[in-house]
Amino acid sequence: MTLSRRHFLRGSAQLTIAVPLLGAAAPLFAAPPPAGIDYSLITKPFVGKKVSAKDITEKDVGGLALFAGSGCNVVALAGKDGALLVDGGHAVNSALLLKAVHGKLGTRRINTLINTHWHPDQTGLNEAAGKDRATIIAHETTRLCTGRKMRSPLFDGTIGPLPEGARPTKTTYDQGTLDFAGEEVQYRHLPGAHTDGDLYVYFPKRNVVVAGGPVTSDRWPLMDYLNGGFMHGFVRSYDILSGLVKPDTIVVPANGPVMTGADVVKMKDLYWALFKQFFVLFNKGFGPSDVAAFNAGKEFQTATPVVADRPLIGSPVLQQLGDPRQFLEFAYRSTQLATLPF
Repeated sequence: MTLSRRHFLRGSAQLTIAVPLLGAAAPLFAAPPPAGIDYSLITKPFVGKKVSAKDITEKDVGGLALFAGSGCNVVALAGKDGALLVDGGHAVNSALLLKAVHGKLGTRRINTLINTHWHPDQTGLNEAAGKDRATIIAHETTRLCTGRKMRSPLFDGTIGPLPEGARPTKTTYDQGTLDFAGEEVQYRHLPGAHTDGDLYVYFPKRNVVVAGGPVTSDRWPLMDYLNGGFMHGFVRSYDILSGLVKPDTIVVPANGPVMTGADVVKMKDLYWALFKQFFVLFNKGFGPSDVAAFNAGKEFQTATPVVADRPLIGSPVLQQLGDPRQFLEFAYRSTQLATLPF
């Protein structure tokens, strides 16, 4: 039997190579999530969480309307011939979201929709946009993925395909601009970050960046390590965003309250420290659960001492984003996938 790279990793990543020392401190984090799932066996379609109208909130962000509660943060701008929207929440909430958007903006249709990536919590308005004959902008990978049945470790069901009319109509491999309502809107690829088709969207006139999947402020931003998201690209995406923002730039994350450019730079430093740590632990034979335990303070006995920083110990980020175990597991698995040979 020939083992694929993916099946090898599913098995090997579960092995605990390092041995914890007796008397080590109790771990700071909760028990890790179940591992070893064969996602190819998942056949039931994913359905997002349905919300009520009161769950969808709206606030002004630099003169843009920010809608939260439908599955992700959705940013909207009114134009003469309809609304520009960045992302769309879950499809199950599309009618409620559109009612809130058009009620706030005074618009009657979607003119332009930008998908920051292809996950179902971003593409829930695509069918409505298609019916409005809107321009749907995305990375080319997002167009391809919305035309297929996809599986992801982030969702408990199959995703797509979307109807042909709901798929992106204008794509990029790198970056692009458009003029909407008299102002420039820029978008750029964040390579291999949360997925392999991420974009950020920048409104320079308003000093607002919609950062997409790699950035969250109320939870850890999990990497879709089976679909092109990996730690190498993730930290590179933070380099790109950090080079774009000013300290006072308003940054809209995929989920959670708005952040500042200064916040993004701080998170970049943290993620780079973890990335460097991963390679030390990788060379010690650590598995994903070991990495989480190490970052919780557990000591390990190996042939030579484990010398690596633990940037999460005492970090206030733990209070903000919660339990990091799943983030660490997925990020480390992505590092294994990018490093181990076939």
